[in-house]
Amino acid sequence: MRVLKFGGTSLANAERFACAADISVSNIEQSQVALVLSAPAKVTNNLVAAVQQTVRGLDAESSLEDIDGIFKALIAGLKLQYSNFNDALALTQVAASLATLREYLYGVKLLSQCPENIEAKILSTGEKLSIVCMEQLLLARGFKVEVIVPQDKLVGQGSVLEASVDIDASRARFEQDPIKTDHIYLMPGFTAGDEQGNTVVLGRNGSDYSAAVLAACLYADCCEIWTDVDGVYACDPRLVKDAKLLKTLSYPEAMELSYFGAKVLHPKTIAPIAQHHIPCLIKNTKNPEGEGTLIGGLTSKTQAEVKSLSELSGMTMINVSGPGMKGMVGMAGRIFETVSRAGVSIALITQSSSEYSVSFCIHSYDAGKARLALNSEFNLEISNQLLEPIEMRDGLAIVSLVGDGMRKANGIAARFFMALAQASVNLVAIAQGSSERSISAVIDESKANEAIKASHNIFFGKQQYIDLFLLGCGGVGAALVEQIKRQKEFLAERQIEIRVCGIANSRQMLLDSEGLSLTNWADDLGASNIEFSLTALEDLVKNSHIINPVIVDCTSNDNLASQYVDFLGSGFHVVAANKKANTMSMDYYHELRLTALKTRRRFLYDTNVGAGLPVIENLQNLLSAGDQLERFNGILSGSMSYIFGKLDEGMSFSQATAQARDNGFTEPDPREDLSGMDIARKLLIIAREAGMDLTLDQVEVEEAIPAGFDASGTNEEFMANLPKADAYFADLQATAAQEGKVLRYIGQIEDGKCKVSIAAVPESDPLNKVKDGENALAFYSRYYQPIPMVLRGYGAGSEVTAAGVFADVLRTLNWKQEV
Repeated sequence: MRVLKFGGTSLANAERFACAADISVSNIEQSQVALVLSAPAKVTNNLVAAVQQTVRGLDAESSLEDIDGIFKALIAGLKLQYSNFNDALALTQVAASLATLREYLYGVKLLSQCPENIEAKILSTGEKLSIVCMEQLLLARGFKVEVIVPQDKLVGQGSVLEASVDIDASRARFEQDPIKTDHIYLMPGFTAGDEQGNTVVLGRNGSDYSAAVLAACLYADCCEIWTDVDGVYACDPRLVKDAKLLKTLSYPEAMELSYFGAKVLHPKTIAPIAQHHIPCLIKNTKNPEGEGTLIGGLTSKTQAEVKSLSELSGMTMINVSGPGMKGMVGMAGRIFETVSRAGVSIALITQSSSEYSVSFCIHSYDAGKARLALNSEFNLEISNQLLEPIEMRDGLAIVSLVGDGMRKANGIAARFFMALAQASVNLVAIAQGSSERSISAVIDESKANEAIKASHNIFFGKQQYIDLFLLGCGGVGAALVEQIKRQKEFLAERQIEIRVCGIANSRQMLLDSEGLSLTNWADDLGASNIEFSLTALEDLVKNSHIINPVIVDCTSNDNLASQYVDFLGSGFHVVAANKKANTMSMDYYHELRLTALKTRRRFLYDTNVGAGLPVIENLQNLLSAGDQLERFNGILSGSMSYIFGKLDEGMSFSQATAQARDNGFTEPDPREDLSGMDIARKLLIIAREAGMDLTLDQVEVEEAIPAGFDASGTNEEFMANLPKADAYFADLQATAAQEGKVLRYIGQIEDGKCKVSIAAVPESDPLNKVKDGENALAFYSRYYQPIPMVLRGYGAGSEVTAAGVFADVLRTLNWKQEV
């Protein structure tokens, strides 16, 4: 015997019933079949609404009409597929049931309340009519059918509206009537009967529970739960797209998952099949050929350490604490006995090692009952300050790792808590089951999705995501977008996907939490009517539960740079081509790094110095290894490298500057390059990385124009006046040449001081041959003496700088893939 349960799916009702019949018929070839059916979609909701409306004195006829329409459409659809389907009989049964419902509701209206036994009869109507329709469908297909009346066979106990089934007593009833081996059995789910045969209902997931109970009563070979998903996943596939389908679960794993919120499982369903060792198969009605998930007693030889993640929302934590807790025998017993008497179920318990407090989680809908019960029980202790007032914290969720393999694995908890920390999820409490097959963390409910995503990534994920928000889409920003688009396939081979979720200039922005199309992004941005807003960007990240957001600043905007601390505090990594943040006050400089450390976010800025050259990373590595910077010389501007290199070739200073501007090496106004302030900022950043407490106004800057030169006027007026500086540079060049040297515009750090100046460089100096837009940085350190460590390469151009930003972006991947 195989017991098959069919519930609501996204299929239309007639199609769902036909699929259920097809699946059942295909199973007959293997063994006899018993079907358990739930009500069609929306029927039970309408029945609940009808009761509530009538109790409040409102007319419930619209709810009954909806139910009537659902079943008429179902019957019409089945008649269309099977001409011999007895639609007249089915419609008669529906009409009779609706008439009975109206009678019940009339009585409820008179009483202004609904007795539980009447409510049970009303709520079970949908399942009863499902059986009517399926019976006629199977008869139309030529099969013999036997309907099990659950009020006669399943012995319910406990609450009328939340009953459980006494399996032993129910088995005895089934054994009184031998099974008809040539029949398909049908039974409405959600329903049982008390000792007198009165209708009781089985509460949430009652139809699944009915199937498990029936399987136990009939000593079934298997219980199959047919739903609208392919089985049980490692976590919610609606949240994590690459969530893994689990082929097998042990009974204890299934029980843990159901207890901690797995959507397709419920503890009431798992208990009977686990107790009676009945395999349970979870399958998809829309994909009957799928493998599904098998719940059984055996564990896989290749057992994963962690099998699945679950999340239970809508929790409240209660904390009972005070000096009266210490050494007081039976205090914990009184707490939990009080909560139990109030009819409140406890999901998780944790106690401080000092015995000062006991904390436990309950469903928030029970919080009021628990508070009243505890305040009443401990009124005397609270009044005498032996206990502090009962503390309650709402809006929490429990995220749990589950797996049999966790019992023999080391470091699971550490990896779990590291994943939560990297997703900026704070822990309220933690607990581990004595079976060692589950670890739970109580967190803020608003961060539950981030917690699941981060934990899935570290335990199961092959794909790693970077969600990038680009601020500034000029030369460097535009080049970065094109590089990301070009490298998409290369990164995909390494299980990395960069989703550009936002692109903004100073006026407009594009946002999409799933990632923007980069095909015509510039045109899309130009046509956008969304004004640039950092608040909108932050809201998108918060509402989309993105766990690895990266802000990339390719502007030179002071205001943006001053907000990096806020970005880091909001959970963003920050990658900055913008040098302004690192050259602001020392207080801000230190605050940036402290915030990044506290929030476990990355602040990366390797392109601040040397464009695409790995200057900052190499310097940081040297210093971390115990090296110490003693002296530095460097050519830190691609534009100035080009201009002074042309002087070697006999070109005048004004001609070299004009050519550099025409080639796009300088800013549109070359005075920004010739002022030396860009080099001063880079030099200051290097000095600060080396541990020097300096500010920008302490950097000595010699402009790359003669002292007293009139640099006023418009850009064109300045360029027209620039030949007047040629003689000055020609003299400098001639003097340098006589000494076998060349002119270079360099930044220097020595004796704790920074200086930007024109210098005559001998042939033996590493900077002598540097020109044509190259950068070169010579680090003289404790380890690199007398020959310096030299980094050399092109330091100008959007492509090179964008490549450096790209490298920094990839460094924000904040966990390594587990093998």
